[in-house]
Order: sequence, then structure tokens, then C-alpha cells
Amino acid sequence: MTSRRPYLIRAIYEWLCDNNLTSHVLVNAEYPGVEVPWDFVEKGQIILNISPGAVGNFVADNTGLYFSARFAGQPMNIAVPINAVLAVFARENGEGMVFEPVPPPEDPDPQDPEPEPTKGPALRVVK
Repeated sequence: MTSRRPYLIRAIYEWLCDNNLTSHVLVNAEYPGVEVPWDFVEKGQIILNISPGAVGNFVADNTGLYFSARFAGQPMNIAVPINAVLAVFARENGEGMVFEPVPPPEDPDPQDPEPEPTKGPALRVVK
């Protein structure tokens, strides 16, 4: 089954927007693939305003959140893998949802030798 996390993030985001609340996400900035302004990261996390008036070209798909925003007046493209999202909530009242942290995928150890290719089944002609 696919992860329910992206569906819940999109649903809560839409619910917050429908109720005229300011949508924010809490992001694990140290998760692989996260592209955020490091000047605003505190203790490995960053809170991003994702309300429609604050971002451009917002896309929330099953792999992540992608948008453009300004930080200290400088434009930046943001990428947040879905498993890096720790919470989605309203600034005004904190309503939303917190997610369990997901450990990053393990990288194969570059020191490990490649496994020997296994031979497939041997075929022979039987008469």
C-alpha cells in the first residue's frame, strides 16, 4: 500500500485553506533531499508557511512538497520530501496533524563489494 502521509497532508492543507487559516509545515531539514534556506533552520527543523498567499507554484504530490517562496527578500525553490514533513498545522490555532518521524532510507555502503552475479537456471535440450 502507498503511504497515507501525502494524502493526509493534502487534506489538512485544503481544510486549513477552506477555513481561511495560515497553513504551516514543520520539516526535518536534515532529511535527504530537503532544499530549504539553512539560515532559518533551528535544531535541524524549519517551519514553512505554505499558505497560498505566501508561496508560488505549490505542488503537493505523493513524493513531496515543492514551491517557490521568498526568504529575507530572496526567491528560493523549496523541496520537501514527504517523509521529511513532521507536522502540518494552522498558525492561528495550532490545529492540524503531527506525524511520526521517518528514518531516512539507508544508503548502500560504497565499501561493500558488489555481489557476484548469480547464474540463471541452466537450460539443456532433452530429446
